[in-house]
Amino acid sequence: MKLRHLAASLTAAAIAVVLAAPTASASTTHKGTTQGTTGTRSLAAVLTAHGGGTFDRNWYDYDIVTQAVLAVLGAKPSSPVGALTDGTVALTAFLPNDRAFQILDNRLNGTTKRTEGAVFASLATNQGIDLIEAVLLYHVVPGATIDSKAASKANGAVLNTALPGASFKVRVLEQRIPLITLIDNAPAVGNPFVNPWALNINKGNKQIAHGITRVLLPIAV
Repeated sequence: MKLRHLAASLTAAAIAVVLAAPTASASTTHKGTTQGTTGTRSLAAVLTAHGGGTFDRNWYDYDIVTQAVLAVLGAKPSSPVGALTDGTVALTAFLPNDRAFQILDNRLNGTTKRTEGAVFASLATNQGIDLIEAVLLYHVVPGATIDSKAASKANGAVLNTALPGASFKVRVLEQRIPLITLIDNAPAVGNPFVNPWALNINKGNKQIAHGITRVLLPIAV
């Protein structure tokens, strides 16, 4: 199956079910879930605060993924990607930096764009909103607030994502740093590392994120 055909395999009913599932309690000990995560600030609020999401020359922040979320919700207001705007929904997101999207665009479309805006436009034009939505959902683990401490103890764990039927595996190479790689379904593209300098984004809230160095892909390309 080609990556561009993935979106065609999704059904609205299957997507809607995933984020409607009960979330992990913030006061209950849960494997891979932190305690004391009672805040309800959403990840979307963090990403868009203070001009966040505006294209710039810093390839190591999260402007492209922020614009991708906004584009999906603009085109499909009822998309389950909207969970990222609801801080009462517990989830963990893995956020590719802008360079990761530049690398993905080069892989899919064969050219190297020199600006973040050009990368986003290329992906949106050539891949389409449905595919962007599917890829975003693959970066979200619903129902659990997984901080870096929990992640560093999760070697071998398989995380089910908000994309129906799609998961990825955690491989911990070093606990102390921590040094963690995520194993997706596109080995030829290269697996992302969790950025040890971009951990626990939105800490203390039910929604938490960690930066990663590549885009996770649910199928081979």
